[in-house]
Amino acid sequence: MNRSKAHISFIALLVILFLTFLDNTIIAAILVNVQAELHAGVPELQWVVGGYALTFAAFMLNFGSIGDILGRKKVMLFGVTIFIIGAVISAMSTDLKMLIAGRLIMGLGAAASEPATLSLITRVYSDRPSQSRAFGLWAAVSGFALAMGPIIGGGLVSKFSWPSVFWFNVIFGVLAFIVGIIFLPKDPPRIHRKIDWWGFLAAALSLSLAIYAVIKGETLGYKSGKITAMFAFAVLLAIVFYAIEKRAKEPLISPNFFRIKTYTGSIFIAFASYFSIFAIFFFVSLYLEIIQSVSALRLALDFLPLLFGMVISGIFSGRWMAQVGSRLPLAVGCLLSAAGLFGTRLFISPTINFPTLAFVLGVTGIGFGLLIAPLNATAIWSLPAKDSGVAASSVNTGRELGAVAGVAILGSMINGQLTNHLMARLVQLGIPSAYRQIVITAITSGTFNDQKAAVSKGATGEVKIIIDKVVSAAYGALSNGLFLALTAASILLLIASAVAVRLMPSGNLSSEA
Repeated sequence: MNRSKAHISFIALLVILFLTFLDNTIIAAILVNVQAELHAGVPELQWVVGGYALTFAAFMLNFGSIGDILGRKKVMLFGVTIFIIGAVISAMSTDLKMLIAGRLIMGLGAAASEPATLSLITRVYSDRPSQSRAFGLWAAVSGFALAMGPIIGGGLVSKFSWPSVFWFNVIFGVLAFIVGIIFLPKDPPRIHRKIDWWGFLAAALSLSLAIYAVIKGETLGYKSGKITAMFAFAVLLAIVFYAIEKRAKEPLISPNFFRIKTYTGSIFIAFASYFSIFAIFFFVSLYLEIIQSVSALRLALDFLPLLFGMVISGIFSGRWMAQVGSRLPLAVGCLLSAAGLFGTRLFISPTINFPTLAFVLGVTGIGFGLLIAPLNATAIWSLPAKDSGVAASSVNTGRELGAVAGVAILGSMINGQLTNHLMARLVQLGIPSAYRQIVITAITSGTFNDQKAAVSKGATGEVKIIIDKVVSAAYGALSNGLFLALTAASILLLIASAVAVRLMPSGNLSSEA
């Protein structure tokens, strides 16, 4: 493929990449609106976010392998079509069930379309230096899309309403489909290999059940019999999947791949990084909207430093990786991300000013931007070229599993503070038992500020003092939950940094075949 044609094909890949990555975070801008209009609590909001990630993570590994067999362009465009259908359903939703169903379908479409945005890079560019630069630009665009999510969403919600976010996805999806048909390289002759349907089914069921249990466990409690049973069945299905792949002549994914340290290390770091990044996108957004009552547009501006940090470091990381290998960029990226998250934990408060928030979010963005290119390149270069779709989908599956687990597990910490800590504080304040659950329900369902205003209207001085104490207790509980979540995310990133030092390759990679 000549140089100019390769560049055009790569741009087409980036357009589709932007579409699927954007939808991971654009949802953050509409959470409060959905919460108020559809009367959703925090668990329901987590399903609006996690539903997309559930099908995305559960089916991506399968679609990556199928793309290697049937043709990556075909599977990618099929995925974009499904994504558009899901966006239409989400935009037309009149209740939470319909919205969550639309998000599940969008995630399925993203699972089919995204793996090829990575795996096709090695077809578009044949030499390592060009691939390294392409991985860097891939990282920059994915970071740009993630950070632009709240900004674009905030702008749309401030001018229109929350369904406009999904209509934007429909319009952009149609554009991506047209660009893909015209400019993506044609698929090579089909690989004469059977699709491992039993492996497909076992992998999808195991991942779906595990992800569902993680999300549902936040509501039911992770010690409940139902959640324990789901995790047990997920593990059993994973063992069945391993047995199927061991015996299959043409496995969906060879179990031998997991013996490759750089491959498994990449998947772990992908999990850890996205587990942590959603602590920023989901919970910091929710904190700013509830505690500071920021508008959607102001929230978009607050996230600009994160955007610039991810884009700039993403562009730089590909070239840096080509010179020194992936070990140093990954280790430094994890450390900077951890520092940014912990800085956010130290400084965020109801009175935090923009320069302070910009600094900690900027550091976080630089760290995450450094991670993405070496993560992708290491995973893909670890496996044979014919399995690049599997490699790409594996690292992306790790990302999405991290996103789901991050939202659910960290959300569980925050909800625990909203219920246990807040309840204890309300008892200390002498709030009658009949009113304690009303307060907790109000703050978790998004009606707290409205009810506070209604009760305060015409209240006596004594009553207003009690109201102020209740408000302070509620906000304190939410703050404590956020502090715990950010601390846990920081620790996980430190562990990921150690994994990078231990398992990732170092040295100049640009001359390797």
